Amino acid sequence: MSLFGRGVLLLALATAVFTVVAALIGRAPAKRAWYQASRRGMYALFGLFAVAVGTLQVALLRGDFSLENVAGYSSREIQWYFKITALWASQAGSLMFWALILTGFSAIAVYTNRARNRDLMPIVIAILGALAGFFALVLSFATSPFATVDVVPENGSGLVSALRNPYMITHPPMLYLGYVMVAIPFAFAMAALVTRRLDTGWLTSMRKWNLASWTFLGIGIVLGAKWAYESLTFGGYWIWDPVENAALLPWLTGTAYIHSVMVQERRGMLKVWNMVLILVTFALTIFGTFMTRSGITSSVHAFGARTVGPYLLGLLVVTLIGGMYLIITRLSYLKSSHSLESYFSREAIFLYNNLLLVGLAFIVTWGTLYPAMTELFTGEKITVGTPFFDQVAAPIGIVLLILTGVGPLIPWRKASPKQLRQRFLWPTIAGLVSLPLFLLTDARGSWPVLVTLVFAVFTTVCIGMEFWRGMAVRHAHGGVTWLSALGQIISRNRRRYGGYIVHMGIVVVICGIAVSKSFVTEGQFQLRQGESATVSGYTFTAISLTRRRTAQAMRVEAAVDVKNASGDHVGTLRPAMNAFTSNPDMGVEVAIIGGPTRDIWMYMPSLRDGVAPFKVFVNPMVSWIWAGGAIFLIGAVVAGWPEGRRRRVPDPVVEAERAAA
Repeated sequence: MSLFGRGVLLLALATAVFTVVAALIGRAPAKRAWYQASRRGMYALFGLFAVAVGTLQVALLRGDFSLENVAGYSSREIQWYFKITALWASQAGSLMFWALILTGFSAIAVYTNRARNRDLMPIVIAILGALAGFFALVLSFATSPFATVDVVPENGSGLVSALRNPYMITHPPMLYLGYVMVAIPFAFAMAALVTRRLDTGWLTSMRKWNLASWTFLGIGIVLGAKWAYESLTFGGYWIWDPVENAALLPWLTGTAYIHSVMVQERRGMLKVWNMVLILVTFALTIFGTFMTRSGITSSVHAFGARTVGPYLLGLLVVTLIGGMYLIITRLSYLKSSHSLESYFSREAIFLYNNLLLVGLAFIVTWGTLYPAMTELFTGEKITVGTPFFDQVAAPIGIVLLILTGVGPLIPWRKASPKQLRQRFLWPTIAGLVSLPLFLLTDARGSWPVLVTLVFAVFTTVCIGMEFWRGMAVRHAHGGVTWLSALGQIISRNRRRYGGYIVHMGIVVVICGIAVSKSFVTEGQFQLRQGESATVSGYTFTAISLTRRRTAQAMRVEAAVDVKNASGDHVGTLRPAMNAFTSNPDMGVEVAIIGGPTRDIWMYMPSLRDGVAPFKVFVNPMVSWIWAGGAIFLIGAVVAGWPEGRRRRVPDPVVEAERAAA
């Protein structure tokens, strides 16, 4: 199996080289046969990586412990679905999974563009083929997923405790999908620069790809935060870990790109800016992979081996130098069709939004790399902690929250004072009315939270007014119910109203983050069976402390009864620890009682002589983060849902809606 897998990867490397060469030769109109061969080469690459992944997957499921990846990340007793997820638990397996997704998306892009973008496609295929070849090279010579062990063990080590989690099934694939999808619009952008075909045609072709990659990244980040919240021991969901930051960075610049490209489509502006953004976003996906696998940062998410770091660093350097060279040499083709007419216009708001997002990305990058750079040049270890990132992100987040509401209400080109008064009167009144109400709550103790909540109300009303305007026009002209009017405006303009739903989800997430980080209560205590302790008005009573052996581990579990200040029963927490038989790692199971207003979070680190220490957090409004993530996903699906092919008939109601916008 090892020889077969290695042979498939070497064949993939040779196929990638052929695909790149054939695509470059096939640029000439007279060499159409070479172009067709390059297309088939891309399909073959997907097939070869599928065979390679399938081979390793069979080895994991069967327990072929002669392979390092199977012996190190699988075992006889773990569930079959964790044997599948062991594919992306290892460095080599995750890179091969990455290559499978890359070639799969590349094959889709090549197939869907078989009858269009003929000038661009040879370069697109060459770039994507080169990326696939890069992974085949790394997997063949730097970190082989089919490496063998000298002595075959009777059983494998299995996954460490943190990876024996349902989120292992969803979080990494979501991030990989988001990371890898960025390669498609990047390849088209670079092909447009190479061919000097810099109209908006390729932008339209890439609209769904941009939205899909951004959505997968966003959902992957939220799932990762929930995974950390439910399985790690710090009681939170985000600590600005270097690898967390590496996932966030391309999402920030991708958000800027999605907004900025609308300005180019509508007004022919920001062409250079958009090229830089797509280049930086793709480069940040490579940077994130480098951070995870190079060993330059310490992280609970990082892979141990460092053999692929130089390869990834080389790819990152080549990407940035090559991309910037193309942009600089094509500046004359990237001139804007129009100039900014007013600082109070929708395109101006998008520009401010972009500057803030890119600025935040730069600060996060600097804060992430600063400790490694300091140690490299001075030998001194310096830590950039959570407070630094929180202090920087909070004010930027508040301004972005305001722009989220302001942007949709300001017209293109220029806004008159009368329009500004009409469109922002009710949102401003709503924000001002909410201020004294929030002063009656705990929010009065934290001005950042107070400001965030007030502007969240402002933004929510801004978004709500956009729905109200569209519904009112549809209701007046169509003679339909208000509910039907809502459905019609969304179905007839999914991109616009789906974007508003996404904005609403982000507002909910920001509120959840602001409140949960500012008003968390922490407590620690030790209990014997029958004893009680109180934290933040909640009484915790140890009902039982037990030890038992399961098929996979020696398990220590506590049952802790929780009552509120009124003596009402809130629920029972069951934190636990597992000493797995196949892995020396001690696994913990966090217990959580969730609710719309607060979570009660508990962790038990040990049990000795009948005494168990407990750590407890009372986290307010954490569930809003997960609810906001769900709203975000709904909005993204609505915005990206295919419109379908129907005859374009002028609709007076739609025209009226556009005029109102």
